[in-house]
Amino acid sequence: MIAVALGAVSLKIWLILLLGRGMFWLARERDTRAMPPEPQVWPDVVAVVPARDEADVIARSVGSLLRQDYPGRFRVILVDDQSSDGTAEIARALGSDRLEVLTGAALARGWTGKLWAVSQGVARAGEGPRYLWLTDADIEHAPDTLRMLVTRGEADGLSLVSLMALLHCETPPERMLVPAFVYFFQMLYPFGQVNRPTGIGAAAGGCMLVRRTSLEQAGGIAAIRGALIDDCTLGALLKQQGPVWLGLTRRSRSIRPYRGFSPVAAMISRSAYAQLRYSPLLLAGTVLGMALVYLVPPALALFADGLARWLGLVAWAIMAITFQPMLRFYRRSPFWGVALPGIAAFYLGCTMLSAWQHLRGRGGMWKGRAQAAVGQMAADL
Repeated sequence: MIAVALGAVSLKIWLILLLGRGMFWLARERDTRAMPPEPQVWPDVVAVVPARDEADVIARSVGSLLRQDYPGRFRVILVDDQSSDGTAEIARALGSDRLEVLTGAALARGWTGKLWAVSQGVARAGEGPRYLWLTDADIEHAPDTLRMLVTRGEADGLSLVSLMALLHCETPPERMLVPAFVYFFQMLYPFGQVNRPTGIGAAAGGCMLVRRTSLEQAGGIAAIRGALIDDCTLGALLKQQGPVWLGLTRRSRSIRPYRGFSPVAAMISRSAYAQLRYSPLLLAGTVLGMALVYLVPPALALFADGLARWLGLVAWAIMAITFQPMLRFYRRSPFWGVALPGIAAFYLGCTMLSAWQHLRGRGGMWKGRAQAAVGQMAADL
């Protein structure tokens, strides 16, 4: 009876995920769909790129910004966050009069490194631009990306237009884990609900076009200065100022590969415990919840019998079906859908690792900085 009860609860959850949550799994929100007409006047835009030890990717990422086919005035500010590998020199060697390389100041107390760099770039941009394009140093953009972002932002009066960059997905660990990362992100922040005027707020940090006045009215970057999950925190903040839009794209691509399981685990664990607000109770609930949702169905399907086995099989099948649109988007085998319980177990392990790292004072580690203490301070405030 216990097995049947567990199977029934798990199946009910998967039916809710299949038919509710804005049917997030269909991945319908794309930058290529329902595009409005282009504006008659193109507003000024400044791109702000925080960079710390990005010598291997900076020429490609900044080069893609400088090649934007944008009719309006556009310039790029790269904030070099005390790099030690020649990042600034490589950027300057691109030799563009539209690029300014700003030497970042020492990290201020109470800030994460990325947001401190972004804040300096935003201040340098001044009050002239209507939009600030906040993008990461490891993202390469197609030439029409900015044109599309501004078109959507102007037509709908958006405070924020954000694209979930296409993540690098070629190595075996990436093929296994990367599509699930976006799938889980959409489950937490259904794009369809984000894009509704009264829905939740969220964003994807690799590509965010921000209306400058909305950012100022929200308190500026300083309002989220300690956030480890800075993109969704900013998305929620700007949603209070006006509508936001978030979608999938192939225009913007991550050019940072993850060649093993350890780098992917580090990427996940960097902010997983922050997502749980550093709460042991929420961590315990997450462990139990993920076990019920992802591990119970295959366990029942493989080891139970009778009704319990059928409940597990149906829940597992729904799980695999909901993963298919994301697998197609990343052009990966549909058979990875059957492996979703194992993939979820890896993510669950990374979440527990995140809590352990925080306990050891090494939470939120990025480029030599343990930033979870800053995030904890922000959560306490």
